Amino acid sequence: MIIFNVGKKMANNDKVPELTNSGFEDFIKKGLVFIDFFAEWCMPCIMMTPIIDELSDKFKGKIKFGKVNVGDNEGIAQKFNVSSIPNFTLLKDGKIIEQFVGAMSPEDLEERLSKFIEQ
Repeated sequence: MIIFNVGKKMANNDKVPELTNSGFEDFIKKGLVFIDFFAEWCMPCIMMTPIIDELSDKFKGKIKFGKVNVGDNEGIAQKFNVSSIPNFTLLKDGKIIEQFVGAMSPEDLEERLSKFIEQ
């Protein structure tokens, strides 16, 4: 059994910036960008946070990571057809190239992202 130490600061770490309507378009317009759509009440989202943080370090300089709170940014979530969370969206130059829904192992997510680095 794995136990995560989850505090209130889940969405407020410095590794992966939380995006809002104001800076979102600029953030995604160039390069490979991974967006983690989450909600603070979503347990699978909370469980994925340390995994996303770790992968943001591993892919530093190759994929830019950001996250969007679906409760605070419904417009962005609707634009990307996010109906289930956690939802991970990979974009290239502002266009969706892949979406993954649901919690997954660090190895699985890393493998999925690695496929786009090698292209």
